[in-house]
Amino acid sequence: MTRDDFHTEVPAVGVFDSLRKKRKGGGQVRGSTKQDTAHLDDWAAQRQGVEAYVEPRTHVTETTVVLVAHDGEWTRRRIASPEAAADFARKRKIPLYEVERVGYPKRMREYQARQKKERGSA
Repeated sequence: MTRDDFHTEVPAVGVFDSLRKKRKGGGQVRGSTKQDTAHLDDWAAQRQGVEAYVEPRTHVTETTVVLVAHDGEWTRRRIASPEAAADFARKRKIPLYEVERVGYPKRMREYQARQKKERGSA
């Protein structure tokens, strides 16, 4: 017997295949909607010191933008593309950063730590 006698065909399976929702068009995840943009608009209008952080498309999600307020409170929604994120930020005079280059702001992590602590004491 040779080593090739034991070879069997194994279907290629991606690590995230089980997470991806199957839809018409070949398993693509949901893109951004008008509701996503409306949420970002409303959220930014109700907070001070808002900055935008664009997150690149991955195998699991489309391009997203994270808005972070002065106190670290944040929200995330899908956006059509990095260019759409730039347009969104420019129209609203919000600074835009690429997460892959600058990371998330410290105040965002501090906000999350405060929220976790508050939930633990409640």
